[in-house]
Order: sequence, then C-alpha cells, then structure tokens
Amino acid sequence: MNLEQLLQYLDDGKPLTAGTEACELMERYTYEAMRLTAELNNAYHAPDEVCDFMRRITGREVDDSFRLFPPFYTDFGKNIRLGKNVFINACCCFQDQGGITVGDGAFIGHRVTLATINHGLRPDERHIHHVAPIIIGENVWIGSGAIVLPGVTVGDGSVVAAGAVVSRSVEAGSIVGGVPARLMGRVGVDAPSEKEG
Repeated sequence: MNLEQLLQYLDDGKPLTAGTEACELMERYTYEAMRLTAELNNAYHAPDEVCDFMRRITGREVDDSFRLFPPFYTDFGKNIRLGKNVFINACCCFQDQGGITVGDGAFIGHRVTLATINHGLRPDERHIHHVAPIIIGENVWIGSGAIVLPGVTVGDGSVVAAGAVVSRSVEAGSIVGGVPARLMGRVGVDAPSEKEG
C-alpha cells in the first residue's frame, strides 16, 4: 500500500484496525508529521516558511495567502486540504485521518480541534478507528476552543462560537454555539454587524 492508496482507503471511510497494512503506513506518516510539526513549532518562521512547512506536512500545494500562527499539531497531516486566504491561529489540533477540507477565507481560532476519527465504543473494539471527514466551508469563522467532530460539514459563511462542540453539520450562514452546538442565529440576520457595534 502506498500513500495514494491509503488516502483513498481513508476517503472511502473504511475503518483502520491496529496491526493492518493501512494502520502501519498511517503510523509512519504520523511520525513524519510529529517531526515536521516539532520543527515548525520550536523556532520562529517567516510566513513563507510556515507555508513551506504546511506543504511538507500535507504533501499538497498551499497557497501563499495561507497564514498560520504556530504551534500547530496534526497526527497525520496528509489528509488536510487548505483553501486560499485561510488563517489558523495558535495551538490548533487537526486529527485528519478522515480528511479535513478548509475552504477559502476560513478563520480558525486558538485551540480549535478538528477530530475526524473515533474508536469503537466497546472495549474489545477500541483498536478499530472509524473515520469521517470534516468540511469547513468558505468564509467560516470557528471561535477559540471549539471542537468539531467526525462527519461534520460547517456551511459557507457560518460562525461557530468559542467553546462549542459541533457534532452535527451546520447550514450555511448559521451561528452555532454550546455543548452540544445548537443554532443561535443567522449571520447578517440575528447578529449585529461591526458598524452597528
């Protein structure tokens, strides 16, 4: 199995089971991600150098408009897709085995966790990892400390309040918050604009 085959396997939503070829290959890339994020996080880097680190971590092209404030953590890295003009603030954790797509213009606040993997619930099934993608739409703002769980899509233009736990998909233009996250309003309808104060 090579990386392309592993990514297809993960994108198909197939479970990862400890001791299998897929799981062993993923583990190799996990150690690569740990090495690269350690290099990224333990020294100052100019914005163009940060973009280069993200290209190496993801194995994909990253637009020069991308901005990240380290530290940043990922335990795989190869299933992250980043749009243009994306900003990721410090201390974010991307558990990307199931796939994380971040749309153009998205803002991701401090300490946000995007988790695409779950263990089996029963003790005898905890070695089985179930993956599902997270899709962050265009111009989404995710507030500090929010957690987005496997299989969630956050629609274009939405806002996720700080500290929210998002376990269900969010319609475009929504404002959600709480644990679990629930609809609090609509962008431009229920929330005051910057001009209104």
